[in-house]
Amino acid sequence: MAKRDYYEVLGVEKDASADQIKSAYRKKAVKYHPDKNKGDKAAEDKFKEASEAYHVLSNSERKQNYDNFGHAAFENGGGGRGGFGNFDFSSHFSDIFEDFFGEGFGGGRRSRRSNNRGSDLRYDLTISLEEAYTGKKQDIKFSTSEKCNTCSGSGSKPGHEAGACSMCGGHGQVRSSQGFFTVQQTCPQCAGSGEEITNPCNSCNGQGKKQASKRLSVTIPKGVDDGTRIRLSGKGEAGSRGASNGDLYLFINVDRHDLFKRSDVNLFFEFPISIADAALGTTIEIPTIDGGKAKIKIPDGTQSGKQFRLKGKGMPFMRRGDYGDLYVQVKTEVPIYLNKQQKELLEKFRDIENEKSNPSIKKFFQKAKSFWKN
Repeated sequence: MAKRDYYEVLGVEKDASADQIKSAYRKKAVKYHPDKNKGDKAAEDKFKEASEAYHVLSNSERKQNYDNFGHAAFENGGGGRGGFGNFDFSSHFSDIFEDFFGEGFGGGRRSRRSNNRGSDLRYDLTISLEEAYTGKKQDIKFSTSEKCNTCSGSGSKPGHEAGACSMCGGHGQVRSSQGFFTVQQTCPQCAGSGEEITNPCNSCNGQGKKQASKRLSVTIPKGVDDGTRIRLSGKGEAGSRGASNGDLYLFINVDRHDLFKRSDVNLFFEFPISIADAALGTTIEIPTIDGGKAKIKIPDGTQSGKQFRLKGKGMPFMRRGDYGDLYVQVKTEVPIYLNKQQKELLEKFRDIENEKSNPSIKKFFQKAKSFWKN
């Protein structure tokens, strides 16, 4: 069966650039790749045909010979260095796919060692708002894996060393043939380390680590907020066969407070006052998060909902020397139960108010009457 024109196979013109040829071949290779068309002989043949065409047209010397002599340039070893007679598809396609899909796709030249680093751990720690204000030191206890003391984490008996993996010969990767080309992948026996424990440690069975209960003293900095994450480098699980440890992450939960509400570094709370104190003015004494007290002067005529700011009485900024503020909102409490004397006094007060005609109330009713009239 006569071979098709290589340009026709790739679907490009004779004056196509090297990038256009490469792009056209890539589309064909992806479409007809044997892994995507298992058992499809027609697709495999088209894949081989496209690969042969690309092999010729991607090289300037072979392309020139083909343009001058056609397929005859490569028959019976013709064309000198461009012949297909002894062409090794497996090694060539390894190079092709390395160019397209990166090292290691089809026989990458460099072995890759697996990452035997230990796993990261998470520990949830709940503290009070006062503890978040002052910071604290606390001992925590958790289960983890630690480096084996007998073999110092190597996994081998003392006095012995790991040998080269019998499956990959110490390369960390193995090759397997799929059709006419070779695929390189991480060695399943040594997980890419290239080593094999031939004399495993009796204490850890060759793992280099053992499960243990660990106690650790941690420092919680002042100013932490709910959801703060603290990373303790190297305090996670031990790595396999001497690899580095993972990290331990502390997730801080701050309990709700009975009095204070927090927003970032500022604190808020409501303070109830009587109608008389709101009208006549007073001085109140309030608690602060540091356990102390502060005084606030309430001027006469203070309306319910009025907010007073105490600078620097909030939460500390993490890793800084300054503090947020404390906002106190006064809330006027209207008495529910009144004795006879209280009622009489309030009746007199109301009569005086009506005679005086409070400007704010008068203005409101004027607006209301105008609205009803319209």
